[in-house]
Amino acid sequence: MTDDTQQTPDRGAISHPELPTAYAPAEVEGVLYERWVERGYFTADAKSDKPPFTVVIPPPNVTGSLHLGHAFEHTLIDALVRRKRMQGFEALWQPGMDHAGIATQNVVERELAKEGKSRHDLGREAFVERVWQWKAESGGQISGQMRRLGDGVDWARERFTMDEGLSQAVQTIFKRLYDDELIYRAERIINWCPRCLTAISDIEVEYQDDDGELVSIRYGEGKDSIVVATTRAETMLGDTAVAVHPEDERYKHLIGRTIKLPLTDREIPVVADEHVDPEFGTGAVKVTPAHDPNDFEIGRRHDLPSIAVMDEHAVITVHGPFQGLDRLEARSAIVGALRAEGRIVAEKRPYVHSVGHCSRCKTTIEPRLSMQWWVKVGPLAQAAGDAVRDGRVNIHPKEMEKRYFDWVDNLHDWCISRQLWWGHRIPVWYGPDGEVVCVGPDEQPPTGEGWHQDTDVLDTWFSSGLWPFSTLGWPEQTDSLAKFYPNSVLVTGYDILFFWVARMMMFGLYAMDGTPPFHTIALHGMVRDQNGKKMSKSFGNVVNPLDWMDKYGSDALRFTLARGANPGVDVPIGEDWVQASRNFANKIWNATRFALMNGATVEGPLPAPEQLTAADRWILSRLGETVAEVDGLYEDYQFAKLSEALFHFAWDEVFDWYVELSKTTLAEGGASADATRRVLGEVLDVTLRLLHPVVPFVTETLWTSLTGRESVVVAEWPADGGFRDAAAEAEIATLQQVVTEVRRFRADQGLKPGQRVPARLDLAGTPLVAHEAAIRSLLRLTEPGDGFTATASLPVAGATVALDLSGAIDVAAERKRLQKDLAAAEKEKAQTTGKLGNEAFLAKAPDEVVAKIRGRQEAAEADIARITAQLAGLPQA
Repeated sequence: MTDDTQQTPDRGAISHPELPTAYAPAEVEGVLYERWVERGYFTADAKSDKPPFTVVIPPPNVTGSLHLGHAFEHTLIDALVRRKRMQGFEALWQPGMDHAGIATQNVVERELAKEGKSRHDLGREAFVERVWQWKAESGGQISGQMRRLGDGVDWARERFTMDEGLSQAVQTIFKRLYDDELIYRAERIINWCPRCLTAISDIEVEYQDDDGELVSIRYGEGKDSIVVATTRAETMLGDTAVAVHPEDERYKHLIGRTIKLPLTDREIPVVADEHVDPEFGTGAVKVTPAHDPNDFEIGRRHDLPSIAVMDEHAVITVHGPFQGLDRLEARSAIVGALRAEGRIVAEKRPYVHSVGHCSRCKTTIEPRLSMQWWVKVGPLAQAAGDAVRDGRVNIHPKEMEKRYFDWVDNLHDWCISRQLWWGHRIPVWYGPDGEVVCVGPDEQPPTGEGWHQDTDVLDTWFSSGLWPFSTLGWPEQTDSLAKFYPNSVLVTGYDILFFWVARMMMFGLYAMDGTPPFHTIALHGMVRDQNGKKMSKSFGNVVNPLDWMDKYGSDALRFTLARGANPGVDVPIGEDWVQASRNFANKIWNATRFALMNGATVEGPLPAPEQLTAADRWILSRLGETVAEVDGLYEDYQFAKLSEALFHFAWDEVFDWYVELSKTTLAEGGASADATRRVLGEVLDVTLRLLHPVVPFVTETLWTSLTGRESVVVAEWPADGGFRDAAAEAEIATLQQVVTEVRRFRADQGLKPGQRVPARLDLAGTPLVAHEAAIRSLLRLTEPGDGFTATASLPVAGATVALDLSGAIDVAAERKRLQKDLAAAEKEKAQTTGKLGNEAFLAKAPDEVVAKIRGRQEAAEADIARITAQLAGLPQA
């Protein structure tokens, strides 16, 4: 047993406020949350001597609002942090938001469009000021929604990736990387969005299967011609070679020669390149270095020119009949022109193939040659991989390590420049004579005629990659940085393992001298609908979590999400499940209300074991086991299992069994009743504290009412005191077996749950002698009268329960119903037995069909046995 509640100083005699008959979440949640914030429960002290526990929030976009994915992730983080705070850690949950470069600029540009303006009408400085104005008025809606959910973040530390301190951090690390030659500027193929008018990174490209076309085109004439196939005919205007494998006998005679490019006056060479697959298609590929990443590499190997044929809007710029056409218009026109010249060898429509789209606006990405800024990721990625390999960072679940290594071990240089106005402007100045100067945060940029700053801004992921340490004050050596870095754990979805986690690993190890940003990466899955389908507006299955919180309370949503959170596995969720969690909250409420009405208390030490009933000792033993189990599951990030363990312990063992068993003892009065009141208070106290991290609001209301103390938020986390009583557990298990079997029999006989039936109990020789009153109460059994006649006798666990059902049911009607059910079961058995005895059928039927029929046969046999027993138990006419 444990009496750790006594470690909290008494605040005088406890006066239990009367709880309302029903729990109304909307009436208490907002008030409780503001009280927690005002009292500073979530405030982390960097100068505390407590051990630190740090988690940074995956920063939501300033444009965003709370969706189920946020609610899911925040529930898990909040549960971890609340528990650690209760365990005596200096717990920091660091909040903040991301400036979301592309998304935010798009929002403000749409507002300007309603006024008939563009950002160019305002100019850069005025447009950026307009974005800041929008943020102040409309951004950050999600912060208020996080409060609704109960997020225990330290609001005093809230950060924004564009605030002054984080901007200094961005400029500092850019300068260091630049000086270490890990940032460079070069012309490379990038992913270009013609709608957002900016480069985007590989991981911001979403691939989907689109219906396109595959056109085979003949280059050259006669025996010296080559056929190439393409899905983007418009890019042929920028072809500067045709590539073949050097050992391909079909084309050896053409290597080193030139052929005419159709629709142009240009001759292009045929080059030999080992990367060409001679078995794929015709074994020849057109090479467009300015519009395809693979072609760009071929062009570099063979020193080919790169001809850009489209502008930033994906409009053709090459002089001629196609100039000014959109890429799709040009595609159709060029194929038509080639067809007219007899150059088309084959056309396939539709041709389904994977096409990249901008994750922001869904526009088809255009590979484009562009001068951009890049991070040389080789040494950074190596360090990020090594930190996991050598155990400094653990990925949970472990099977996700392979995905991480597949990414960091094959990482290409990272394009970090974006052609936007909203974001961290690249701190590089260009001089009139070609000078290039990178300016650090404490340096003055060059001035004078001809000097100008780079117009691009940094990728949003560049600044959020600094999040674990920039939010703590880096590059300054602050108390918070010393106390809370490295972070304890990162809780995030496996879907941004590459977007964000790898970036933080690379930058954290680089900036913090080899110390990784966190000890553990705990990955969770994605929230899906109750059928396991991805939530999407197009599917019509998107759910606003605020609607469910309004209807059922925040605790119900949180518990539903936690109960489905197996590590790295997607989480299906439906409204019925949230409603069931609301019922659980109501069950907690009603049980605690009953306990308070019957004098449950946490005052004074627990009575000695010999002063307790078997039920008291059983529940205390199970309580200790549950504390130990939940602790182990928390350490392993098994949120679903710990929620399930708490649910079954609270509902099944505490509320359905112990509370019901305690009623008999309480009714008898005396010292045993007083001891049970203390045990009931202890069990509810510890159970509410165990539940608190997942369901904070209802547990706060009930725990403070039960204990009279300040708040469960700052209460001690329960400790397993080691009390176990195997004998009591066995005794109550026997009682449960008897009660369960008799309840099943009553249900089979059609008795209503509350219907009272006379019974004689023979408990001699069993440990149940002392429990007769409780058994009668649980089973609604009355004492046998003078006319008692046993119509059914149930031997269970060494005891015998004899029932007189003669006046409880319509025997004739029940017999008729059971005989009808028995006939149906016997018919089913005969049919399935006949099929399984037919050798010809068994020879032809698939294994799964045979297995299904065998299952039906077994079910029929079980039904026959059950119904026969029920008939035998009926009183004789």
